[in-house]
Amino acid sequence: MPINTIPTPTRASAGGRAEVRPRCVRILPVPDSNTLSPPALRRVLYHFYRSGHAVNFFLRRRVRGRGMALLVMGVILGCLTGGRFYQAPVQLFGFGFILGLISLACLPFRRAKMRIVRHLPDHATAGEKVRITYEVTNLIRRPLHHIHLIETPPNPCPGLQQFAHAREPGGEKRNAFDRIFAYHCWLWLCELRTRFEARESEELLNLRRGQTTTLTTTLLPRKRGLIELSDLRVLLPDALGLYQRCKRTPAPSGTLVVLPARYPLPPFELPGAARFQAGGDAAARQSGPSGEFVSLRDYQPGDPIRLIHWKSWARTGKPVVKELEDTFYPRHGLILDTFPVAGNEALFEAAVSVAASMVSSIDTHECLIELMFISGREHVVTAGRGTGRAETLLEVLASVEASEQPQFESLGRLVLRHAEDLAGCLAVFAGWSDERAEFLAKLESSGVRAAALVLCEGEAPPPRPGVHFLRRDRLAADLMHLPPHL
Repeated sequence: MPINTIPTPTRASAGGRAEVRPRCVRILPVPDSNTLSPPALRRVLYHFYRSGHAVNFFLRRRVRGRGMALLVMGVILGCLTGGRFYQAPVQLFGFGFILGLISLACLPFRRAKMRIVRHLPDHATAGEKVRITYEVTNLIRRPLHHIHLIETPPNPCPGLQQFAHAREPGGEKRNAFDRIFAYHCWLWLCELRTRFEARESEELLNLRRGQTTTLTTTLLPRKRGLIELSDLRVLLPDALGLYQRCKRTPAPSGTLVVLPARYPLPPFELPGAARFQAGGDAAARQSGPSGEFVSLRDYQPGDPIRLIHWKSWARTGKPVVKELEDTFYPRHGLILDTFPVAGNEALFEAAVSVAASMVSSIDTHECLIELMFISGREHVVTAGRGTGRAETLLEVLASVEASEQPQFESLGRLVLRHAEDLAGCLAVFAGWSDERAEFLAKLESSGVRAAALVLCEGEAPPPRPGVHFLRRDRLAADLMHLPPHL
């Protein structure tokens, strides 16, 4: 904090002249409207918001809609009548209050002991609802009735350090009160950390001892990746439906693979479709060759039964198969940019969705796709023509993470090592910069046919040859306007 020295006269000297002594004046800094609130205040706010979130979660899981309506009506009636207890509305509220107490008193007697087996689908997609099935078996003597199941997501509250140093996008436009108390920043962080939304399962009406039934519920995954389902709760409402017990059940945990969100694409051709790659035995055995008959050869493990030449086997006494000519097909490279600018993680997620849309739209029965990116180390994953399924690439994209430092030189060397086998490359960039332009130019100068899909914020930059800009807020519309030849 700056300290300015200001000369001030204090007393007169013997010669009649005023003696000047320096006086230190502390000048307080003017608070900047764009600065974050002090760390001490953020610490207090963090514990306050975290406690409020815990109380809110506790009440929402234990007070049903009717109970909440009863509480709200009681407050309204109390305000309208001014506390005059002889009026009929207040007496009506008192009757409802007694019913609420009776419901609360009955909750401890609502018990359940069940064996639950969770059945998950192979995959889910971010932003699309997925159905989960449970096998429920009653393990107590009394029949179970009017119960629900619900999955509980992990606690979305951020850590203290993350909240203390977080900057909400667009937060500088908020007023001083919102910037200091940072409640919108807290909500934004909780929204980012929420993995999925869960709803109550269908109601279990009556289940006798030892009986097994099936319940279903829906989940809405918010983000791609792996979702660990390890906190299943059983909800036991009271007879009036005002309150409910929320009890954790010891069901085995499960993992749900959430694939990236995908968008429909128009018909298109990838760059460099004229170069082809020979099929070979691996592709022939798994996807089946379609060429002309060439000769007969001895059977090898893995050959399909439909290629066995039965007459020759009967004549020679050993299995013989037909050998067909090799088929030829293109091999394309799909390059994913995992080097987003700090604070632009939304562009990276959009780039992953675009790459997943490309994988889903390309016919992997007629070509090979090599997904190349750097995330901690070099990754090359191949799918198509018997070497792997397209779902394999989607599963890889579901778990890919951004790199902290840009490594375009390493990515370029990775692509050039496979350039001899590639018909062309399609790069998906999370933003546009001189480094990315230089990366494309280096591929073109090495003889690799390359095109790029570039994610951007706001208005798209001027068009460039072989570069197609996609606005993140209008991604679906811009993808549908891609040219037929990339």
